Amino acid sequence: ALILYVFGCLKIQHRLYECVFEKMYYFWFFFPTPRDLIQLPRQEEDTDIAMKLLVRWTSCGLEDVQLVNYSVLLDLPGSSSNTVTLKNSGECFYPSGQKCYRETKKLHSQDLLYSYAAYSAKGTLEAEVIDMQYGTVEDLVLIQAMTNVTNKIALLKLGKSPLVYKLSLLEEAGFGGVLLYVDPCDLPKTQNLSGKAFMVSLNSGGDPSTPGYPSIDGNYRQNRSNLTSLLVQPISALLVKRLVSLPENRSKSDGCIPLKLPVTEKRIISLNVQTVPTYKTISNVIGYLKGSTFPDRYVIVGSHHNNVYGYSGQEWASSTAVITAFIQALMLKVKRGWRPDRTIVFCSWGGTSFGNIGSYEWAEDLKKVLQRNIVAYVSLHNPVRGNSSLHPVASPSLQQLATERQSLTCLGKMKCPGSNVSSVQMQGDSDYFINHLGIPTVQFSYEDIKILESPSFLFEALFPAHNTVTEELDPFFNLHETIAKLTGEVTLQIASEPVLPFNALDIALEVQNSLKGDQLDTRQLLAMASRLRESAELFQSDEMRPANDPKERAPIRVRMLNDVLQGLEKNFLVQQAPPGFYRNILYRLDEKMSQFSVLLEALEHCKLHQSNETLQAALSKVLNSINSAQVYFSAGLDVFETAFAGKK
Repeated sequence: ALILYVFGCLKIQHRLYECVFEKMYYFWFFFPTPRDLIQLPRQEEDTDIAMKLLVRWTSCGLEDVQLVNYSVLLDLPGSSSNTVTLKNSGECFYPSGQKCYRETKKLHSQDLLYSYAAYSAKGTLEAEVIDMQYGTVEDLVLIQAMTNVTNKIALLKLGKSPLVYKLSLLEEAGFGGVLLYVDPCDLPKTQNLSGKAFMVSLNSGGDPSTPGYPSIDGNYRQNRSNLTSLLVQPISALLVKRLVSLPENRSKSDGCIPLKLPVTEKRIISLNVQTVPTYKTISNVIGYLKGSTFPDRYVIVGSHHNNVYGYSGQEWASSTAVITAFIQALMLKVKRGWRPDRTIVFCSWGGTSFGNIGSYEWAEDLKKVLQRNIVAYVSLHNPVRGNSSLHPVASPSLQQLATERQSLTCLGKMKCPGSNVSSVQMQGDSDYFINHLGIPTVQFSYEDIKILESPSFLFEALFPAHNTVTEELDPFFNLHETIAKLTGEVTLQIASEPVLPFNALDIALEVQNSLKGDQLDTRQLLAMASRLRESAELFQSDEMRPANDPKERAPIRVRMLNDVLQGLEKNFLVQQAPPGFYRNILYRLDEKMSQFSVLLEALEHCKLHQSNETLQAALSKVLNSINSAQVYFSAGLDVFETAFAGKK
């Protein structure tokens, strides 16, 4: 069993009270190891872990803890591993690069079985392999000019853009299959994963059989076990080297050599992909700490529990432990009579690895309530992924709060070098809340600097993990302590400040910054963004600051102000975005981008189809979003002036 580690005395200062947390413990539950917990034959593995978590949260003193179950469509591996066979030699390989010897056919390890793409098409395809590198639009245009790609198999590197977006391009181009891998040059030298395949999910979110509506009894179930027509198979870098006839150990004096298929050589393979669509029960654990002043306003703190067999087990263990430590520390204060102003909802989601299924189903189930009541989402998805750099991500309206808390927490003994707060797409269950509800979101995590410098979206690969990874990354749990402090402080400030600590002006500034550059004619957009900034400045100076003065805090004034602040980011939700892109256009794909992602993608789309229709549509989406936000600010100001004109 994993051991209970103690953070020691963790005191979080908050200006509303002297000390909210007296002790915070980092719990590695008295659970078996993730490998023992998550066995394929067990039918209730997710529910079993969720029940243990419910008992733990209840024992901490949380009064209202619920287990919420959904029957959902999962795409699981079959009884034998998928295979890749070389046509010229007849050699057969498993995704890891291991040869398909007869004796190993009877010994299919779970690592081999779970090296697959959930919700891929099923079947066998014999075809030529075409090296697509990262599968960018430029790569695709270049290859299409050289050869016919119909029913060919793309050799594709993970990274740079969302996987489902790249697959949509390949599917549209006519490819029949994809061999997916991570180039070792994109990973830190400390991560030796060249001989390991991995799992990916092709599900953008929720139960595929109930797209856009909850998986509750009586709802219609669609037959959507294949979310693409492509046969998709993740493979190891070792197998890639064998496919392209490269030596397994090669190096050059100035660093790593990226993998590339020789142009002059033709490779034909037979790809066999088989998975088993299965309905299974996934469980969410939902706990409520009711607010004393605004109980109908929710601050959600989200973690996740349980991954598929042996994959990223340290992620859910860290995530679950930190949120449980937070609950216990908070409940100590509650026992002495303290309550937050707003309700804090603690959520541990199930089914995250298959496409954030638990969070999607719960949010779809309660969509009307959540649209009205949620004020913020605080994410604890995989808080320690590396140990070299603190990586804060936040909505524009929460960037200032995240920066302030990071600066205060990281003073003195607690050094936490990190990057500036940015609004970029993040992994995990915050997806639905950002993309469908427009909820301001914040997340703190530790990363490896090499990962931050590498192509984005490598996190989409789930590699088999050992239970010792977290202990190696953070042997004294100092990084977890920092994450717990930052998360706790931000949550308490949002839950207890009379006026929500959202910065309206930062949204306007983010919009203006995202329109800079000479690639597009954005004069009309910039003019609209300038009016948005003027409205935001007026709103912030005339309305927000007086309401922060205790003498000016008329209850109706504060409530009206918070209602306006709560809905700011909803104006930036577009009806439709490219696959894998956020519908909330305030978020960029990664830190390397400075403009709206939907505009940059539309520019790339023009190169592929020699048409500017998509670009014009994207420009209209951005213009409408900015106009909507400007009108929203103006309407908020008008309401205030009308409501208080008589009293003044």
